[in-house]
Amino acid sequence: MNVHEWALVVFTICAQMSVGAFVVLGVIHWFAARRAGADEADRLADRALLAIGPTLVLGMAASLLHLGNPFNGYLAVANLGSSWLSREIVSGVVFAGAGAVFAFLQWRKQASARVRNVVGLVAAAIGLALVFSMAQVYLLRTVPVWNTVATPLMFFVTTFLLGSLAIGAAFVASYRHLQRRNSGNLDTQAALLRGSLRWIAIVSIVLLGVEFVVLPMRVAYLAAGPAPASQSAAMFVGQFGLVLVLRLALVFAGAGILGVFVYQNASSTGRERVMGNLTYVAFALVLIGEVLGRFLFYATYVRVGI
Repeated sequence: MNVHEWALVVFTICAQMSVGAFVVLGVIHWFAARRAGADEADRLADRALLAIGPTLVLGMAASLLHLGNPFNGYLAVANLGSSWLSREIVSGVVFAGAGAVFAFLQWRKQASARVRNVVGLVAAAIGLALVFSMAQVYLLRTVPVWNTVATPLMFFVTTFLLGSLAIGAAFVASYRHLQRRNSGNLDTQAALLRGSLRWIAIVSIVLLGVEFVVLPMRVAYLAAGPAPASQSAAMFVGQFGLVLVLRLALVFAGAGILGVFVYQNASSTGRERVMGNLTYVAFALVLIGEVLGRFLFYATYVRVGI
């Protein structure tokens, strides 16, 4: 793979993780506010919110490396009515803008909570549209390995798997910051952290199951097809077989094995440090595994015809 394709790996992973983190954060904040009040929910979530923007900006900056001339990037939006690539770019920019507006309002506590919630819902919807547009870009008849239902399905699995674990890691970092400062009601924050990580662990295990069902079905479907579909399948198990095994092992260890341990430790009080360390490691392993999975997505590219 050349630098242009690695730029796409960084862009798609960062953008999808940002969308998933934004959506998951909104859902957790909603439940936390009803359990412990808006102030405690904000104390849990606000620092995590500020990490989403830089991740998305990093991905969008990397995407410019895919262009032959980054200064001509504005030309890519010229066919908004007919091009999924144009829709991807526009939805990415609009999501970044809407997310920034929401982050400003939420951090500064500007406008009413209802107005902030509306802005957040709009930003989340645009983010999901971004992931959908990303998937549509790759549904090309001339590239059989991409042109299956597995592409949009796995893009959304990555979105919510990485997004959930990223938010879990951000919550742990925020809680430890509050501990160092001895700030706020630490007992309430610990309870919210444990409850959030329990659900994040469950979501991660479920999404892991989806990945382990879809991937072999995808390879089997390609192997049964004509060339170049069968060529891509052969690359999965041959040329890139070790990468595939490593990718599956990392995701299984992070979302599966460590997910179970996170859930167990989050079910007991006084285990916040162990639970937090497990969450960090789980996120790191899954992130590496998803990057390897996206590498395989581009590396197994075989085009029909010339």
